[in-house]
Amino acid sequence: MPKELRFTVMLSPDQKDRLRVTAFKEKSKIIRFVTQYEAYIKGKWRNIVRYDTAHGFAHKDLIHPNGITDKQPLAFKDFNMALTFAIHDLKVSWKWYRIAYEKELTSD
Repeated sequence: MPKELRFTVMLSPDQKDRLRVTAFKEKSKIIRFVTQYEAYIKGKWRNIVRYDTAHGFAHKDLIHPNGITDKQPLAFKDFNMALTFAIHDLKVSWKWYRIAYEKELTSD
């Protein structure tokens, strides 16, 4: 039976940016995951970047304010590596993702 791992990391001091992670593993092998960067903008939590294994492969979804999602496949040998990359990317790059999202939000 798969073991579920679930945690949230607040990324900004004002707690308006968070990283949510849910993963399932069997022994030491990740079998599926969702890792998502969310930001509190204009009074609500917004999904901005999501890494997951839906559709049977690891990929990154860039979520635009207009609802369009850009899907980018990840080329890793297993889901363990993809999950590690996803968490690292979101911890390091969340500010840039937020800036881009807010720019698009104001240009609509």
